[in-house]
Amino acid sequence: MYSRRNIIISGIIVLVLSVIAIKLFYIQVVDTSYKHSANNNVLRYVTQYPARGLIFDRHGELLVANRMAYDILVVKNQVRDLDTALLASLLDVTRAQVREAFDQIRQQRGYSPRKAVVLFKQVSDSAYARFQEKMYLFPGFEAQPRMMRAYQRPVAAHLLGYVGEVNEAIMKQNPYYQLGDYIGINGIERAYEEQLRGIKGTKIYMVDVHNRIQRPYEEGRYDSVPQIGRNMTCTIDINLQEYGERLMQNKIGSVVAIEPRTGEILAMVSAPTFDPSLLVGRARTANYRALQLDTLQPLFNRSIMALYPPGSTFKVVNALVGLQEGVVAPTTRYACAGRYPIGRGVGCHGHFSPLSLPQAIQTSCNTYFCYVFRSILDNPRYPSIKTAFDAWAEYVRSFGYGSRLGVDLPNELGGVVPGSGIYDKVYRGVWSSLTVISLSIGQGELLVTPLQMANLVSTIANRGYYITPHVVRSVEGSEDLAPQYAQRHYAGVDSTWYQYVIAGMEQAVNGDASSGGTARWVALPGASICGKTGTSENPHGNDHSVFFAFAPKDDPQIAIAVYVENAGFGGTWAAPIASLMIEKYLNGSVSRTWMEERILNANLLDRHAKKK
Repeated sequence: MYSRRNIIISGIIVLVLSVIAIKLFYIQVVDTSYKHSANNNVLRYVTQYPARGLIFDRHGELLVANRMAYDILVVKNQVRDLDTALLASLLDVTRAQVREAFDQIRQQRGYSPRKAVVLFKQVSDSAYARFQEKMYLFPGFEAQPRMMRAYQRPVAAHLLGYVGEVNEAIMKQNPYYQLGDYIGINGIERAYEEQLRGIKGTKIYMVDVHNRIQRPYEEGRYDSVPQIGRNMTCTIDINLQEYGERLMQNKIGSVVAIEPRTGEILAMVSAPTFDPSLLVGRARTANYRALQLDTLQPLFNRSIMALYPPGSTFKVVNALVGLQEGVVAPTTRYACAGRYPIGRGVGCHGHFSPLSLPQAIQTSCNTYFCYVFRSILDNPRYPSIKTAFDAWAEYVRSFGYGSRLGVDLPNELGGVVPGSGIYDKVYRGVWSSLTVISLSIGQGELLVTPLQMANLVSTIANRGYYITPHVVRSVEGSEDLAPQYAQRHYAGVDSTWYQYVIAGMEQAVNGDASSGGTARWVALPGASICGKTGTSENPHGNDHSVFFAFAPKDDPQIAIAVYVENAGFGGTWAAPIASLMIEKYLNGSVSRTWMEERILNANLLDRHAKKK
């Protein structure tokens, strides 16, 4: 007969054995983590990369496609009697590059001679075909197919962007990406990365102790198929884009064209530019370095990142603010004797006098807008000039100046619209409208991007509102774009005042010789271009040539801004470029070949040198 003590001890033993049995059952049957951990030692997971989505222009022309390339992988422990000379000749590399590639993989963090690692990336399909025929001579080597971008035309590099390999920072930020993955680096490729990239798939293989593939795991039951990226249609007219890049050859600056009704960007040219195919494939690193070292900065997207004084194009904003504030009327006339007569004076060019407001826009009279600007700031309805100045600045910002517009591209800058606080600091609180008179003609501390200028003239074409400019029209599988690309943004000026500014812009291009229009030589018969020239003063070199316009007057289909660095008068270079672009877009071809040849043959790069 058991004692009480023996019963307790037996019970404890039974309880412990029961717990152990339950735990073993859980580990072996219920919990599969240990099984997976063991399987990881006998399974190889091979990523299947999807094709990125295709990109089309607004008319359905293919701009960016894909082409096959191959990464050559090696398991070092399986390599036997490597013929480096033969390998180099098959893959179009040198023997030194083969040795260097092996040295580099040994230095990789986590390198194991039993694991497959990438030896050469993005080998062309022709080189791979040669290598495949001789692969039996190279034990331990294998290939993994990859998709590379294929650009159909050598244009729109800044807008389309490019694809590059992820780095450590990207992998830390987003666990989706792993070593060897590619990601959009710039342009549309970056802005719409999640839509374009697709979803990776996986193939699982059984391997032996030497990591050699034996067979698919469970006959491929657990494999996942890659999902290709989503196609998209962008807003660009690729023929207009290509034409704009031709016109801007041997020049520095930008051209931005927008469809006013929709905010769709028709062309976005940054000059100098480059062939986007240079940043594809194994030559990408060397090409990128060369572009980066180029003193003309072809990688820099001037359309959304360069900040320029708007020059005399800004006079239309001061005109609209003055009309809204009631300090000037369309019929208000000021005389001009070649300069603004108060203070140090602001010079002006020769034209008839006195002038009404539309005539002042037509002739780009500096004196007139000095009067208008000072009337805005010295308006007695405001208790101080600071209050008046900040009200003026708020008007300017309502046109999209001074902040990022929100274009669907990375790296957009917002520009500068100064507030009264800046002048309080500089002048210790003592300043007047005469102190900041340079703002009357778009100089001083005011800075804008070419995109903002195109958006401003688009606002004028719409008689008071703009839609956020954007470069993508539709994405496959999405019914609508983001709501911000359909919403109207109204400037702070009543629509009734725009007709007077537009009248001056129309006469600047279409007025007769006696009227003194600053861009009348670029008029396009039948199109009724409404434009404004600007010559932006540049303290660091020759002045910049500026022009913006829209057409036709009563049915605006295109709004355009052109900025040519160090090129001088706006009417000389920027205006004809804009006029030719408008003709190309509206008519499909250019009839004024004499003007076209003059622009195409012009090399203005020598003017980029600083003034002596």
